[in-house]
Amino acid sequence: PAPEVAPIGLPSDSLPSSPLLLSLGPVTLAQPGAQRARFFETQPMTQTSTAPAEFPQETDPRGAFQRQVSRFRQHVTTDGSSGFRAEPGRYHLYVSLACPWAHRTIIVRKLKGLEDVIGLTIVDPLRDHRGWAFSSDDPDPNQGFEFLEQAYLATDPKFEGRVTVPVLWDTQRKVVVNNESSEILRMLNSEFDEWGEGAVDFYPQALREEIDALNDEIYRTVNNGVYRAGFATTQEAYEVAVSALFGALERLEIRLGDRRYLTGPALTEADWRLFTTLIRFDAVYYSHFKCNLRRLIDFPNLWSYTCELYRHPGVAETVDFDHIKRHYFVTHRSINPTGIVPLGPVLEFDAPKRQCGT
Repeated sequence: PAPEVAPIGLPSDSLPSSPLLLSLGPVTLAQPGAQRARFFETQPMTQTSTAPAEFPQETDPRGAFQRQVSRFRQHVTTDGSSGFRAEPGRYHLYVSLACPWAHRTIIVRKLKGLEDVIGLTIVDPLRDHRGWAFSSDDPDPNQGFEFLEQAYLATDPKFEGRVTVPVLWDTQRKVVVNNESSEILRMLNSEFDEWGEGAVDFYPQALREEIDALNDEIYRTVNNGVYRAGFATTQEAYEVAVSALFGALERLEIRLGDRRYLTGPALTEADWRLFTTLIRFDAVYYSHFKCNLRRLIDFPNLWSYTCELYRHPGVAETVDFDHIKRHYFVTHRSINPTGIVPLGPVLEFDAPKRQCGT
């Protein structure tokens, strides 16, 4: 089961007492006199059957999704001490507009002013057993690869596992530098400042401990939590994941009741890491991954926060709901066998800015 994560700045008794009971307690709407209501209550389920796994090698015996560890973990550094010196035009990002992990790197590349420094190629949103593919509309400009797997095998011919995005590619050495989004995010934030917006810092020294703690909780319960719900193959694994997810969303709703962003008045990487999950929530995770205790729009603070980040200059153009919905609903045939893509929901990111303390 997913660990019960101690909330940031909130008492531990606000955590769900029993994941299997799914009695998630009061929902704080952060409004004066708001009615407090339960998500729902149910008796523990006794189902023991196992559904087909979307990724069998990443599913444990109890039916819980266990994400594979990123394989390539080299780093680009300003001084080149890592063997990969930061240089304009040398590195290239392979991304999917559908993927939240890739999306965070797309946003930071844009906001750091690195679009002319680091190239970018978008893979096709539809993925089959061969993995992410390049399309005729956006072919690989470096090696002429047809599939991203070729970049992995060019770097490690013995690679076995799932090919993921984002990928940071070195066009000089012709190898994958890194395929871990959190690490690529940090490189984009600091190692290319000579050619980008050096004054923009999403990982400031004074906030690093708080950012790291937020990232850890949000990754386990929200970013990866929606996947643990969606890719669960047993009722128990699903309920554990959904319980942890909505407990975390409630705590984030409370946290954003008195502050503009997760750490206060300044945007940090923690916000962008959370945003790329939230922006997909009502369109995909609510229905496709069965994260349906509440919609994101039912959390007033989280919804307004998501709308504000969406309206941040340059961010809306990185969000592509066509790619997002086609990827999830067509690619995951174990979850959606028909491959039918829903027309809705209609989402309007025009919520008024929250009135908060900081």
